[in-house]
Amino acid sequence: MAECQSIFTQLSSGQTELVREAAYNAGESRCEESVPLLAGLLRSKNIGIQEAAEVALRKLGGASTVRSVLPLLRSDEAPVRNVAMDILRSVGDQDFESLVTILRDDDADIRIFAADILGSTRNVLAVAPLCDALLKDPEVNVRYQAAVSLGDLAFHEGARCLNRALEDEEWVQFAVIEALAKIKDDTSVGALVLALNRTSDLVASMIVDALGEMGNIKAVNLLLRRMDASPTALRNKIVKAVVKILGGKSLALLTEKEREKFRDYLLVAIRDEDVEIQDAAIHGLGYLGNDAAAVEILDLAGKMNPELDRERILHAIDMLVAIGPSPALIQVLNQDDGQKATVAVEVMARLKDNTLNQALMQAFWAKSRDIQREIVSALLRVGGPEDTLFFMDILDRHNDGTVLKGAIAFLGMKVKAQQAGDKLFGLLDHPYDDVKEAALEACLAIFDSSMRERFEDFFRSENPVHRLMAVYALGKSGDMTSKTRIEEALGDEVPDVRKVAVEALVTLCGSDESVLPILAGVLSDEVPEVRMAVVEELGKMALNGAVPLLMQGLDDGNDWVRIRSMEALAERKETSAIPLVIPLLHSENTLLVIKSIACLGEIGGRAAFRALLELTSHDDPQIQSAAAEAVAMIQDQEEVR
Repeated sequence: MAECQSIFTQLSSGQTELVREAAYNAGESRCEESVPLLAGLLRSKNIGIQEAAEVALRKLGGASTVRSVLPLLRSDEAPVRNVAMDILRSVGDQDFESLVTILRDDDADIRIFAADILGSTRNVLAVAPLCDALLKDPEVNVRYQAAVSLGDLAFHEGARCLNRALEDEEWVQFAVIEALAKIKDDTSVGALVLALNRTSDLVASMIVDALGEMGNIKAVNLLLRRMDASPTALRNKIVKAVVKILGGKSLALLTEKEREKFRDYLLVAIRDEDVEIQDAAIHGLGYLGNDAAAVEILDLAGKMNPELDRERILHAIDMLVAIGPSPALIQVLNQDDGQKATVAVEVMARLKDNTLNQALMQAFWAKSRDIQREIVSALLRVGGPEDTLFFMDILDRHNDGTVLKGAIAFLGMKVKAQQAGDKLFGLLDHPYDDVKEAALEACLAIFDSSMRERFEDFFRSENPVHRLMAVYALGKSGDMTSKTRIEEALGDEVPDVRKVAVEALVTLCGSDESVLPILAGVLSDEVPEVRMAVVEELGKMALNGAVPLLMQGLDDGNDWVRIRSMEALAERKETSAIPLVIPLLHSENTLLVIKSIACLGEIGGRAAFRALLELTSHDDPQIQSAAAEAVAMIQDQEEVR
């Protein structure tokens, strides 16, 4: 009590900071007797004081707050009225009767405020007074706000009076329809449909949208009966609503006559300017469509923006697939070279129809490069061995890298066409690197004795790229007889070939202990990149014999070889490496020091911890930070143990 008395005194002090602090404290201390003073402070020109008073009143709440703030709704100052409204929306339900009382005020503005606040009370008791205002208040804006608030409350008890208010003037009708769409009461369906006969086109359009949002199946028959007599714009809205209520599959449950008529209306609606109506028409036609529907959907999809309308285009494709094989697809493919053709190609690929596949191949050479790419991509997915000759012809005649890669993937990875071996191998000399890489993988996919002979010839080539490819292929072949060739390549004059030979040897021999002495010899290669390749391959091996070689890498003259060796040893948590790593902490290469710190942190243990602890006070902030992180890592490891 004494604390509240002190707060009360401070609120009356007139000292800005003191008043502001007291206002906050009044809320925290639940000093209800300060409510009238706090309400008065809402008129303050000082924003800080006003905000503090608002926060306090929200916390205190109660009937006293509601009654003290209500008079501020009559203020001539908009900011004061607005803050009063915000507070009452938050706590007004704590004195419900006071709100109902001002809903009958002589001032129409006050009645509007009251209706607004009642819509925030989340109390079903607000429905009756709001309905009374909706049906009886002489001021149109009060009736409008009452409808809005009934929609915000969304209690079914409000539907009955809202149904009656559909006879009000247009401005109120807007709010009533939106409210009914939120409440979704069954009794409102018939009322909304009946209102269609006596409202303006704009209101009728809103009613149809509301029925679609409500999703009540009862509205379907009523809407279907209205379609013939409705103007085109409204009928298109009805089409959207019916599709939204029924969904696509349920449209098939209509009678045959209803389906035919509705399909005709869908074909008109798809040309509406409203995107939502277009999308609804596309959806409906996907389930009721025919060739004419396919033509319309293709035409619309062809006009969409491929970046902004990506989801819509995908929806159109889905619905064209639902319609099934259509002559319209082939017609578009043959006549168009733009997005419409791209859509048709995608649909044809997803339908997986042999007739459509043939149409794609027949159209291919007459199309633009972009469409050719789409066709190859499509056939790569749905084509089969019977299409091998088509793709082999592409290898002979085409020069686009993307098209060639598609054909290469089909012949190599998909159908493993041995008869394409010569053509695929010939592409290893293609000027585009990505085509070469694709051809190499395709050759490996169809690897046989004849392909091996081709790579043997490459192995003896003076061209180092040929030798590199040969070594790579022999390593991937899985043929252990290739091991001798790969060992021979370890002495190639070109470092890149030697590096690939290291990788090929491990790929071919896997975890065979016999490779370790060979790799040990390569660790003395004059080129650091080759030695680094050895270390990286050793790091992948689970053999215990790899550890001494990785330890040897710690003494390499190249820092990156040392770093890769450390990373591999850290991955294994090889404690025997710690005595060899600790000296590297004193290297002049900061990166090497930081990597050494990370290695010791990963491995852990007392010796690593002690060595790292000394570096936590290092002059270099980077080293100091890395050491601290590594020490923390070891501490975490010990806690887990």
